[in-house]
Amino acid sequence: MNMHSSIYPEAPGHRGVDTSIAAADTVAASLGRLQRTVFCAVRDAGANGATTNELAERLGIDRGTVQPRTSELRRQHMIADSGQRRRNANGKSAIVWVVTDGAS
Repeated sequence: MNMHSSIYPEAPGHRGVDTSIAAADTVAASLGRLQRTVFCAVRDAGANGATTNELAERLGIDRGTVQPRTSELRRQHMIADSGQRRRNANGKSAIVWVVTDGAS
């Protein structure tokens, strides 16, 4: 299935080169729309990563919708705990998610 002609966030983004397009197609085939949206937001955060609350804010999606997607993506080895922690607005320490090497 070739999804690279779809527009973000309905499909994963790519850099317009064949390897990046192939990677985007692989992600598109295996993830649902919300998973793709969250994955792309984590990817776009780069090495700085993003907490679940930060992702929810950036995407304009309820945290309760984003959190299960981060769990699913983690189980699929698409994102990982960076080992970093940042405080959320409530002062609690939160995992900073980053894309795994094999998923970008």
